Formats: sequence, structure tokens, C-alpha cells
Amino acid sequence: MSVSISSDSLPASDDFQYGPRERLLQIGESRLSDAECLALLLRTGKRGESAEVMAQRLLLRFGSLALLAAAPVREIAHEKGIGLVRAAAIGGAFGLARRVFEARLRPGRTLHRGADVAAVVRESVRGSRRETFFALLLDIRHRILSLRVISTGSLEQAPVHPREVFSPAVREGAAAIVVAHNHPSGDPTPSSEDRAVTDRLRQAGELLGIQLLDHVVVGEERAYSFAESAFVSLT
Repeated sequence: MSVSISSDSLPASDDFQYGPRERLLQIGESRLSDAECLALLLRTGKRGESAEVMAQRLLLRFGSLALLAAAPVREIAHEKGIGLVRAAAIGGAFGLARRVFEARLRPGRTLHRGADVAAVVRESVRGSRRETFFALLLDIRHRILSLRVISTGSLEQAPVHPREVFSPAVREGAAAIVVAHNHPSGDPTPSSEDRAVTDRLRQAGELLGIQLLDHVVVGEERAYSFAESAFVSLT
């Protein structure tokens, strides 16, 4: 008995090699290294260098996955063997990842946890060496109205005044706000100035009738919440 096999059912020649694609299919994305995931975006290597080795070289060149994500596409493209097409694929993938995090804070959604704020801030400032101060505006049911960048400062400080924080809240009719900023050092421990700013904003909010629910300080892997218990449930 003869058996006919369609050519469509056969894998491409490079599928016979046990690479990142096969490992992803067998064990899942979460078990892959950063270099293996990056190699899937590069798809192929160049003569004498596999896609995975090229990915490892990119990570070594930029210092970390976070710094690669923050790099301009054209800078990535200048790396040997990369080019604009591969660099654009890398930039697009990081862009999609950011949008997944930002979707947590889309207008109309209810805020439940300070960790959601921290995750979005962390993605927004990944790789940045400057502090950036954010304000999340909420309605009376703690549904999100908008996320605003209030100021961008230096390595150690993002100057902020209550007027700059509450002006958009007043214009948009916000009933409450959550503020957040990053610490480029990676350590979310609040400084004395962070505590003073929090107190000034709380007092200003009381005068305006706009409640300050929390101030979240965001580090590389951890975050500090000034009112962590307030995020047990905001519904």
C-alpha cells in the first residue's frame, strides 16, 4: 500500500532544528529565555551566527532587555546583521507589550490595585534615567478618566507642584486621583521629598474636594504604595 504525503504537511527545513520555535511549542513562552524570545522575532541569523546567538549579542550590547526595549529602532538597526526590518519587528513587539499594560488603565475601567498603576508606569519609563511624575484621574466610582504625565525631571527628582497635578483633575471633573512616579535607581523606597509631596498633595486635594487615594513609587521590580490598604478594593 502506498501512502501519499502532501508537501504542505512537511515542516520547512529549518523546522528540523530544535530551536526557540520548537521549544516554545513544547514548553511554552514562559520557559524561554529573553534571548530565545528575541530570536523568534529575528527569525533567522546570518552566516556563522544563529538567530539565538545574534539575540544574545544584542542583549549584551544594550545591557539588558529593558534597555533594548528603550532603544530607538534606528539605533538597533545599526547593529551588525540587524537592519531596519528586524529592528522594526523588535520595536513593534515591545510596543505591543506596552499596550497590553496600558490597556489596564484605559478610560472607563475601574481601578482595583496600585500594582496596576505601577505596572503601567514601569513600562512607560522602562530604560529611562529620569524621574517622571504621573497622575491618574478617576471619577466618583473610581473609574479611570485619563492618565496624565505631569512632569519629567532629573535622575533623582521630578519637580511637581499641586497646581500642575490638580489642574487637569479639575478640568476633567475628577473625584479622586492616584499619583505615581519612578525611581531610576530601581529602589522604590520613598525619599523625604516624596513624603513631603504626598502630604502637600493630600492637603491640596482636601481643599479642592478631590481625594488623593495613593502615591505609588515605582522601582525596577518592586513598588511602594503610600496607601496600600486603599487598593484592597476600590469598587
